[in-house]
Amino acid sequence: MRIAYLDCASGISGDMMLGALVDAGIDLATLQAGIDSLGLPSCRLAIEEVKKRGFRAVQLTVEHEPEHAHRHLHHIVEIIERSSLTEAQQNLALRIFQKVAEAEAKVHGTTIEKVHFHEVGAVDSIADIVGSAIGWDLLGVDRVVCSPVPTGTGFVNIAHGRCAIPAPATGELLRGVPLAASDVKGELTTPTGAAIVSVLVDEFGPLPAMEISTIGYGAGQTDFDHPNILRLMVGETQDVAAQSDTIVLLETNLDDIPGEIVGYCAEQLWQAGALDVATSALQMKKGRPGILLSVQCRPEDAERLAQIIFRETTALGLRRQMVERLTLARRTESVSTDWGEIEGVVAQLPDGTERFSPEFASCREIADREKVPLQIVYAAARESWKPPARTKRK
Repeated sequence: MRIAYLDCASGISGDMMLGALVDAGIDLATLQAGIDSLGLPSCRLAIEEVKKRGFRAVQLTVEHEPEHAHRHLHHIVEIIERSSLTEAQQNLALRIFQKVAEAEAKVHGTTIEKVHFHEVGAVDSIADIVGSAIGWDLLGVDRVVCSPVPTGTGFVNIAHGRCAIPAPATGELLRGVPLAASDVKGELTTPTGAAIVSVLVDEFGPLPAMEISTIGYGAGQTDFDHPNILRLMVGETQDVAAQSDTIVLLETNLDDIPGEIVGYCAEQLWQAGALDVATSALQMKKGRPGILLSVQCRPEDAERLAQIIFRETTALGLRRQMVERLTLARRTESVSTDWGEIEGVVAQLPDGTERFSPEFASCREIADREKVPLQIVYAAARESWKPPARTKRK
């Protein structure tokens, strides 16, 4: 598996991200061609090799004509959709801007449609985000891991005045992102950097086991008492099966509630983003039959899902614990059968082999339409899937 690690010891910004990508081997001319297709006024990416506290890095600067436009999300969507970027590059850039719009709407108490992009709507920030989307698409990694992110301390001047660091939108974008302690005076992580991290990263934590092939160093514009550098490490890992992350487990015992109410609560939890919802039969005090409701979720979703459980059930309390889970690397894939396409999930096992599991909904649709036993459809889907040929690593 090809993996990338973002070492954000000095935070992250859009220009640091682009500098690290270029230093890691992404062609500057290709990035410039993608930026040119946006139709921005005289926007040019300029790079320079610099020293930050004795360490070399690539400093990227976005040069452009002065402008005073304040864009809305739909303006930026139009710019990106009429560009020559690939569909994958457009989708990644749009996801980042959507994330920014949601954060800005939240902190200003307005709607996404009415949000004015100030700093992130400027030419340089658009180039940073779109350039990063192009660069990461060309980098072609399967997974992105990131260190905890420091924000810096003090105050920063933005379009709305003097704000404490992290700026309100930056703080909102960093929800669910582990933050690193820092007493550095100054803004280490910008809204653009926070937006890129919040969309791009699959997992936060220490450097994973990997064989490093490339390292890129992107320099920040400001000089501090430490090297103001973002380090991007790219390599290969043979541990394709044991991807770990930390989730929250919510549990409660119920013995005074109809089963259909528990079922309704489970539906609400699924719709609200639960990773898993399960019920088990219990025998509780005085021999009463009961139900164990277990909900797995991301840490940032725990409070919201707990409120649903309290609202929809008779629970008076919840057990809450952080648990580490191991998950197999996976991807979606479709197979062709005599009845049509069937979707499924391909999982990678510890020995590098792969396993295909047909999706129930896809199989049921064909079984209902063709009047074929469901188990026959499952068998046909598994038989149609052919595992890729394995190559020995040299």
